[in-house]
Amino acid sequence: MKAAAFAVVAALALSALPGAAAAMSVQEFLTSANRIPRNPTALLRSDTRRLMNEIGGAFKAVRDDQAAARAAGRRPATCIPEGKISLSAEQILARFNAIPAQRRNISVNQAVREWMGERYPCPA
Repeated sequence: MKAAAFAVVAALALSALPGAAAAMSVQEFLTSANRIPRNPTALLRSDTRRLMNEIGGAFKAVRDDQAAARAAGRRPATCIPEGKISLSAEQILARFNAIPAQRRNISVNQAVREWMGERYPCPA
């Protein structure tokens, strides 16, 4: 089992933290994540906080897009349920690692948008 602290990173990241100013690619995210030790000190690292902000910002952007589409009377691309969704760091990393190497230049925002569209599609 990976360190519980790393799972906390993902849980905190999903709580609508503001996103980073520059879009990070999935490859950049994975490269940074692979450098972070899987132990309690991970939470003290600035690169951990940067990744938390990036993934949190991506989820916030998808939720904001969903709300904007509904407010405009359009069918949203995702129908993420209200409240928190439960994803571990391992699930996030597994999903990003499953993206083919030639597509890992997409932004974390785009990767999360595609993932949530598959996981929480809107009824027709």
